[in-house]
Amino acid sequence: MPVVLAIGLTLFFQGWRRGAAVWFAIIIGTFAAILALKLLFIPCGMEELRTPSGHVAAATVVTGGLAAMLRRRRGVVLPVALLAALLIGVSRLVLGLHTWPEVAMGAVVGVVGAVALERLAGPPPPGLKVHKVLLIALVVAVLFHGLHLPAEAEIRGAAWRLARLFEICRGTQVRL
Repeated sequence: MPVVLAIGLTLFFQGWRRGAAVWFAIIIGTFAAILALKLLFIPCGMEELRTPSGHVAAATVVTGGLAAMLRRRRGVVLPVALLAALLIGVSRLVLGLHTWPEVAMGAVVGVVGAVALERLAGPPPPGLKVHKVLLIALVVAVLFHGLHLPAEAEIRGAAWRLARLFEICRGTQVRL
């Protein structure tokens, strides 16, 4: 989240208002899509698909989106987004935190966000200092590396409460 905020603010203060607005809208939309999928799949999912990978979606949309926002030529966004999805996805699998379907779903959501950024933001303005955006993103990433928000536990609890409240997934044993 700090990197997302830093990139958006850097774009804004460099005068690319449209780029900053699209950046924030697409990133928030991507995170909201993952949250909605988690709220649905945690209580109602199949054994192999319980919690779509938010880490994969976030890495994919941010990395691919950054390539979309800073590109000087077309055709770089999809390969960059897919590479981020692959690297983070494999790490989530190795750590035993997700299954292949969960990683794939996160990747799809992230790639859709990155492609939307490319289409909606348009080309960067001529005066945009790409090196400044990248440097600020890197510094913020290093400063906040290791910071962990306990969001997953909260999302799980909310998913089970919502399932119980709205009486969905009756075939699944809803627990709190």
